[in-house]
Amino acid sequence: MRSTLLVAAVCGLVMAIWLFPVDFLWPGAGGPWRMAGDAAQHAVAQRYFIASPWGWPVLDVAMLGGLNLAFADGIPLLALPLKLLAPLLPAGFHGIGLWYALAWVALPASAAWAMAGAGERRALPLLALAFAAMSMPAFIMRFGHAALCGHFLLWLGLGCYLRLVAGRRIWPAAVALQGAALLVHPYLAVMTLALLAAVPLTLLLRRGPWLRAALGAGAGLAFVGGIMTVLGYLGAQGDGQRWYGAFALNLLSPLWPFRSFFLGGGIAAEIDATGHGGWEGYNWLGLGLALGIALVVAWRPSAVLRGLAAHAGLVLACLGLTALAVSFRVGLGGAVILDLGEAPGLLEQFRASGRFFWPVGAALLLGVSVLLARQGRVGLVALALLAVVQFVDATPSRLALHDWARAQAPWRIDAATLRPLLASAGRVTLLPSWPCTAPDDHATREALLEMLALASETPRPINTMYAARWRETPVCTDAATRASPPAPGELRLDVSSGSWRVIAAPR
Repeated sequence: MRSTLLVAAVCGLVMAIWLFPVDFLWPGAGGPWRMAGDAAQHAVAQRYFIASPWGWPVLDVAMLGGLNLAFADGIPLLALPLKLLAPLLPAGFHGIGLWYALAWVALPASAAWAMAGAGERRALPLLALAFAAMSMPAFIMRFGHAALCGHFLLWLGLGCYLRLVAGRRIWPAAVALQGAALLVHPYLAVMTLALLAAVPLTLLLRRGPWLRAALGAGAGLAFVGGIMTVLGYLGAQGDGQRWYGAFALNLLSPLWPFRSFFLGGGIAAEIDATGHGGWEGYNWLGLGLALGIALVVAWRPSAVLRGLAAHAGLVLACLGLTALAVSFRVGLGGAVILDLGEAPGLLEQFRASGRFFWPVGAALLLGVSVLLARQGRVGLVALALLAVVQFVDATPSRLALHDWARAQAPWRIDAATLRPLLASAGRVTLLPSWPCTAPDDHATREALLEMLALASETPRPINTMYAARWRETPVCTDAATRASPPAPGELRLDVSSGSWRVIAAPR
């Protein structure tokens, strides 16, 4: 089986090499292009973290005013070892591009490992699932957000579930997985914890030894809580707005074939009922998986029912994740058909709730693959064909990722003039700062993010940052800053309305 897992990883590596150019995977300072959007935020956060002195909590970034790296989605699981290796890395290096490649290499091998947890050891079904898993549209289309491409953690969670339910003593590894998921992104940690909680639920409903499993699941939760406490995750706040339900899973989303090679003609966007677009709730299953579900239900309905009953805890966990994804504003097509009002404040931490369907899609693909693999030669042929259909159906998504990774957005600011100024500064002040910029002032926000990206090539303490969460919501203090004289060595830049000018240069 190890050789099969290696082949699956090599397939992922081949895809990563095709998808991502070398300067995307191994960036440095002084380049002619920049990362844009959320990927730029992640790169800025990692660069500043790697360049900042160690502090406490460990994830606090001194040159960003003590902002926790995780609140800017800087992937601490990768950033921590990169910080240790900083003397060996090129100037301006960050690991965001590298993370994309790691995610693509790890996912097919993790999916094959998950299927092996159901007792499958043959190469054909394991590799068929590996190809289908790395063709899940919800995985491919997360490319704008590096940390959330870590879907391989969900497959590892499913593999741990199957082994633990079968009595395998891998609790230390399963608990460690929860910590790793948290250090990639808290959303992923919630998903893997739900899969871990399914173990005692399944054993309880089977009238098996559930108590020890419950203690193990509790240990996983405690481990996550301990990491959050020690590394400064607690107390995170958003922007104060009530967003839960705006970025939810539409009930039609798993069947809405946006970007489908076979069925996507004429479908221009994700399905949405909330007016905020359907991006976070995008969960098209892929034609291969959709056909696979229909096939096993029609061909072996009794086997489907037995499988659901045997893994009732996982079914309940998936139903709970689906309910969380659907949110308090239930959308069907273009309409909200049920509005339960304002959600509890805790759920506002997970305002992009549509993401919580990802492990459900993975579990559906795993279940279909296992059932087909057990139906003899005909089932194996059907599984292989469905994997091919799934792979081909995802072609538009892969091409979109391929083109995005090669877009290489040019600098709109005068990078050649600004680089020496930024490098010679003792600190950098950008005006207006992020909390002083209106949410609809896209030109200024884009200019701020571009200036942050350029400044992060040679990091100096800076007054502002774009972050998803804060310990204390930042307030606008630009008036006081403008009224005060520049400090020695301070570079002040005005980036209002998307342009830039030097207010004060280092003396």
